[in-house]
Amino acid sequence: MDLLQNTVSSFIALVPVTLAQSLILAFVVLGIMIPFRMLSFPDLTSEGAFPLGGCVCGVLMAAGMSPLAAILIALLAGFVAGCCTAFIHLRFRIHTLLAGILMMTMLYSINLRIMGRSNLSVFGSTTIFDWVPFLQPGFPASKIVMAGAFGLLVFALLLHYFRTEKGTAVRAVGANPDMAEAQGINVWLATIGGVGLAGAFSAAGGALMVQSQGFADVNMGLGILINGLAALMIGEAIVGKSSVPRQLAAPFVGAIVYYQLVSFCLAAGMPPPDLKLATGLFVLAMLALPSLKRSRGPAAARETIRE
Repeated sequence: MDLLQNTVSSFIALVPVTLAQSLILAFVVLGIMIPFRMLSFPDLTSEGAFPLGGCVCGVLMAAGMSPLAAILIALLAGFVAGCCTAFIHLRFRIHTLLAGILMMTMLYSINLRIMGRSNLSVFGSTTIFDWVPFLQPGFPASKIVMAGAFGLLVFALLLHYFRTEKGTAVRAVGANPDMAEAQGINVWLATIGGVGLAGAFSAAGGALMVQSQGFADVNMGLGILINGLAALMIGEAIVGKSSVPRQLAAPFVGAIVYYQLVSFCLAAGMPPPDLKLATGLFVLAMLALPSLKRSRGPAAARETIRE
């Protein structure tokens, strides 16, 4: 009983911190979802675009630039990285996953060049979280309010965009690129723009994380992709993916639930090194479940006929 009470109390104490973190990392999950679901373009660029945004933001803040301007420039850098991944795939006929691996590998060196070192502290610099009125800067409440406001704004803008003619064209390219091209849709433009948008959101998540934690590191994206996939699977299991609003809501819902689960596991005493193994097994199970259900279908049908 004492163990359960300690676990619950530790979990409750961590809720505000993990909620703020999950709202920031929801942008990375969104950057994973857009190519994966909207464009049928499995992409690994997020693991490189996330630290890219953080490194760019950190350097600009250290130089005295406005935190909002630093985020916007980091977002632009992530957009360029995503566009490069899509261009490599389209121009050289390289598989999407390999193109993402190549871009992610090159971004590591680029991030080191940008910062000039492996990590950079921005403690003491003004962040966008300091702009929240009536709340003390640096505390989770200000981060929750600001990240939540950004999330709602992005959700509304994307929902509007994907209901426009251009947004529908992007979804059509993901559904059937040959048919989309036959209808006069520029497949190259839609693919490059969509993957670039995903890279921009991943970089924005990195920029927000740097302002939240107070430092940038070239290795800050290590493992972020598998965490994002796990969050996406949870979000889709909760809200579904049958419509555009559900697809857009899944990254935010999934990120919140996933990081609360991680927090509960840590509070219950799970060793931190085991979290990656548990996350990988969870994603594997979620990806394998549909195929297992399909393979059971004919067998179940045969058993029914025999009876």
